[in-house]
Amino acid sequence: MSAVVIVGAQWGDEGKGKVIDFLAQQADMVVRHQGGNNAGHTVVVGEEEFRLHLIPSGILYGDKWCVIGAGVVIDPRVLLEEIDYLGRRGIASDHLRIASQAHLIMPYHARLDALSEDRLGAHKLGTTLRGIGPAYMDKAARIGLRVGELMHPATLATRLQRVLEEKNRLLARAYDVEGFAYDEVLETYLGYGEQLRPYLANTALLINQAIDRGDRVLFEGAQGTMLDIDHGTYPFVTSSHPVAGGACIGAGVGPTKISQVYGVVKAYTSRVGDGPFPTELRNALGSDIRDRGHEYGTTTGRPRRIGWLDAVALRHAARVNGFTGIAVTRLDVLDMLEEVKIAVAYRYHGERIDEFPDHAEGLDDVEPEYETLPGWQTPIGAVRKYADLPVAARHYLERISTLIGVPMVLVSVGRERANTIPLQPLF
Repeated sequence: MSAVVIVGAQWGDEGKGKVIDFLAQQADMVVRHQGGNNAGHTVVVGEEEFRLHLIPSGILYGDKWCVIGAGVVIDPRVLLEEIDYLGRRGIASDHLRIASQAHLIMPYHARLDALSEDRLGAHKLGTTLRGIGPAYMDKAARIGLRVGELMHPATLATRLQRVLEEKNRLLARAYDVEGFAYDEVLETYLGYGEQLRPYLANTALLINQAIDRGDRVLFEGAQGTMLDIDHGTYPFVTSSHPVAGGACIGAGVGPTKISQVYGVVKAYTSRVGDGPFPTELRNALGSDIRDRGHEYGTTTGRPRRIGWLDAVALRHAARVNGFTGIAVTRLDVLDMLEEVKIAVAYRYHGERIDEFPDHAEGLDDVEPEYETLPGWQTPIGAVRKYADLPVAARHYLERISTLIGVPMVLVSVGRERANTIPLQPLF
């Protein structure tokens, strides 16, 4: 049995897509377990770049089963566009399967998302305005619509009419905007259903059967640990569980079936959207790292906020996920620096604290305590063996591993598949 979960250890955008793509070479099945099209994975294969938002990265290999689990919220228009996008680039989706229990993002979700953010003004959360939060709200309120209902027109018609009446009333009375036409929404979504019909399956059964027969199953999520709705910097978080436990819930497998949990750690830190960020670099250096690392959102194109590596946050991530190893990515982005820094502790009202605060408000008042290490100031993109990395680069990596208390299993020195250095067997 070999089931591996890949988790973002920071605020997302750690390079999970690259790591998942690399591990997918050995996998039989790749499973997306949470989130929606509010996030994306960028994978570079040779001269080609692929941007994926819902479909697991393993689709690029052609022979891997790719599963979208019940914990994902799906905008069917976006998913069908992604299937078409891959098809036009010669990538078939014959091995894609979608959970019937996955919830649908409806047009009113995106409208409410945008209106809510606009009303919050300066206190907005910085969502991607894709309707993810409102879709998860409806799921928790038990008024959500699921993908499988697209196969049952009478059921969908009845439930949509009831929900849409309430949403239109909310749009009119709370926001003074026009609602949606029932017939138009119903017809559009039934059309989506016919196109998605070949892909629907009892995915929890498929995943468990694959694990039980000894297949190698790889679980991928969106965002990162610090955006988890329970364990992240609430309320500046996403609406689901990017942590390792979320893979079990969203995919429908028991925790005893997970064999490894790898945390993906960017060699520096970034985050998109609002919220606390203790090590943020609001200067020219931060801008230089952003440009060198192409740090712009895969989904939104928004510039990412940049900061030094934060070992305090990473220790928190290691604890709540139970990392068995870390994969360090984007190390090459730091090639030009004379020195690199790691936040090893915080100062909070004059007191040194080594552990991550349990509330986001505390992060507004902390001052990072840094450890400074020498940079390597030489290109490392062509390096293929760990021993061939510059001494200073190895020292930096080993210091990260020591501070987090988790062994390093992989290092990425570039965006392409070939720019990857595994340190041990990963399955």
